[in-house]
Amino acid sequence: MALVAHIDSGKTTLTESILHKSEYLTVPGSVDTGSTTTDFLPAERERGITIQSASIPVKWKKWFFNLIDTPGHADFGMEVESASRVVDGAVVLIDSVEGVESQTKGVWKQLDRYNVPTRMIFLNKLDRAGASFSSAYSSLLAHRFHPRPLPITLPVASFDVNDYSQAKPGIQGVVDLVRWEALKWDEEGGSSTHPLPLDEQGVASASVFPVGHPLIKHLIPARNSLLENLALCSDDLMEQLLETPSYLSVSGSDIIPHLRKATLRNEVLPVLCGSAMKNIGTELVMNYVGDLLASPMDVRLEGESTNAPLRMLAWKVTWDKRKGWMTFVRIYSGSLKSHSTLVNVTNGQKEKVSKLILLYASQAEEVDNLSFGSVGVLLGLKHTRTGDTLMATRAGPSSSKIPTSLRSIVPPPPVISASVMPNSHADAQPVEDALHALARTDPSVRVDDQEGQKLVHGLGALHLEIVEGRLRDEWQVNFEFGARRVSYRETLGAAPGPGNSTWSTEIAGCAVSVHVSLSVSNLDSTEQNDPLWDGNLVLGPDGKRLPPPDSYENQTEPLANIARGIYNSLSSSPHTSLAYSHVKICVKSFKAPQEVTSSVYVSATGAILRERLRAAGMGSLMEPFIKLKIAVLEDSIGKVVKDLSESGGEVLDLDSDPTAGAGEEDLNNSYPTDGLYIPSEDISPSSASSAFAGAANTARSSKRTVNAVAPLSRMLDYSTRLRALTGGHGTFEMSSAGFKEVPGTRKSEILREIGKA
Repeated sequence: MALVAHIDSGKTTLTESILHKSEYLTVPGSVDTGSTTTDFLPAERERGITIQSASIPVKWKKWFFNLIDTPGHADFGMEVESASRVVDGAVVLIDSVEGVESQTKGVWKQLDRYNVPTRMIFLNKLDRAGASFSSAYSSLLAHRFHPRPLPITLPVASFDVNDYSQAKPGIQGVVDLVRWEALKWDEEGGSSTHPLPLDEQGVASASVFPVGHPLIKHLIPARNSLLENLALCSDDLMEQLLETPSYLSVSGSDIIPHLRKATLRNEVLPVLCGSAMKNIGTELVMNYVGDLLASPMDVRLEGESTNAPLRMLAWKVTWDKRKGWMTFVRIYSGSLKSHSTLVNVTNGQKEKVSKLILLYASQAEEVDNLSFGSVGVLLGLKHTRTGDTLMATRAGPSSSKIPTSLRSIVPPPPVISASVMPNSHADAQPVEDALHALARTDPSVRVDDQEGQKLVHGLGALHLEIVEGRLRDEWQVNFEFGARRVSYRETLGAAPGPGNSTWSTEIAGCAVSVHVSLSVSNLDSTEQNDPLWDGNLVLGPDGKRLPPPDSYENQTEPLANIARGIYNSLSSSPHTSLAYSHVKICVKSFKAPQEVTSSVYVSATGAILRERLRAAGMGSLMEPFIKLKIAVLEDSIGKVVKDLSESGGEVLDLDSDPTAGAGEEDLNNSYPTDGLYIPSEDISPSSASSAFAGAANTARSSKRTVNAVAPLSRMLDYSTRLRALTGGHGTFEMSSAGFKEVPGTRKSEILREIGKA
């Protein structure tokens, strides 16, 4: 299971709470003090953010979880990509003050991309002023996360009625609508469970709630709605409800099997709530993770079982000064023993496992074997990278129908780069070795040479800051970073004609001719590009998408070498040295003499394609854009909008609600609320629109939200600019908006910037 969310939604705090409740920790750590278990890197503790995902085995009641805490910042999206690829379920945290935010939608799409089968929502931070269970829940429908989100817990802000009338923020308990009981937490963090009465009159006078408590009137409607919506997914439950005089008499043990089946089929989205900081709701999260989310047995792929041949996916590779290369794997079939010999079917290399360990963040425990479904760490692998498939032996005839390579992990495209300059000639090789080692641990870091300069490409300015720090601290190399520069792209010029399809060379004194027929054109607006090819589309002779070169099990087959030749040519334009984007290439046919190795196709394809690209001429240029959500006080909004316009940005809308999320979706196109239980605002007394809040949120309502898109190149110093424009009161969130074509004047500016004008 993975914990995923927007930055500062409480993932690491919930991880600490889970470790505390499961008795792994006697005292939970704190992000503020830099004492958390999973944020153990110096940069993580210094900045108070998660930079790399961390895996921890957790035992809870009758279940065993592999818990993965992930970063929330968009600059470290590769960590979420790799975690999403191997988990069976995810807990998506939402800040109850902010609701669904930009990166919440980003991680949700990543879970969709890797078909993570089961998910649940945890509405966190209900102890904060302005938190709203109702608004946070409604944002799930507004942003079209799921048509049937089911609240299975309700928050008790206070067991004192006066706290509601005074709009005091807080959370002191949770009502479990499935098991029909109230949980109450005391000031020391201990909880007590109070079963609720099974009749309406008894609920109205439940001893756990004082007379006149605002939550009482919501309990029965909420539970009835839960059962009715669940019955729409289960005929058996529907029959049971028709025969039951009162829904309150249906026990939790009768409900959970139906809720689990509906969750596995993605027919409902369970919604829980609490406060990770106060350890409120943590036990319920773990209970329902065990009850509802998929186990490895629920989501087996073809040929996967405990007794099948060993097959695993390397989903993360890291470097440790003492342990060396550490490869995180998920076992998809069979089991793995220590000192085994493996075959990397992605690159054809043999690997020897020296040790198997379970990693509790930075603490390691050596084990003898990893069983089916496990997540563990292998030591001793030398050639394995993130996304590679490992097996004990190659698949035999009996398993010929089962694909040996598992689906790989797609690194997000880089959007910013910087030059790396060694301090002296003696430092050149150590710097190059360190860069390639870092790129192995983080595939979203790309390294290349352009016109004698070594460039490192990343996902954002913060990402490059972390790269620079890791090179100095972990690899201790001597270098200087050049100025940050965003990564532009070039499109194809005029569609080239048929062109030459034959490449001639001399091998061992003999003339050799290689034939590779390619069609090259601009990608049509109706065609979907391929992120594996950095926004291009490459088709094979059968008209199907060609995998990128590193995805082939057999690297000696002709198409693998043709793909490498295409990849090399598209990575650097003959006109600007920029990478290409939105180019469509179709391999029509290919032929080479039998006596030469298939590696000749790399050079042949590269030469033929470069000739076609040169003949097409320079096309349009594209630059990366970002989506911005800026929260500012009313008196600063004019200066902020003016600055955005002068920086080439476009304001999409101004919103008086600071919890409103910027996004490409039209929020008027939200999922309908018919038949759903929509929590009332008075459940959360301190929420901005609560009837009890009164003037307590006057200062909050003076804030405005600016939703905009802008070119990344003009926003590299935006945090400093915004601080100056708003007197330090403005905050902003940033997420990728993809690459967009630039007009002619901007094209000239970019060409001058990269020295090609």
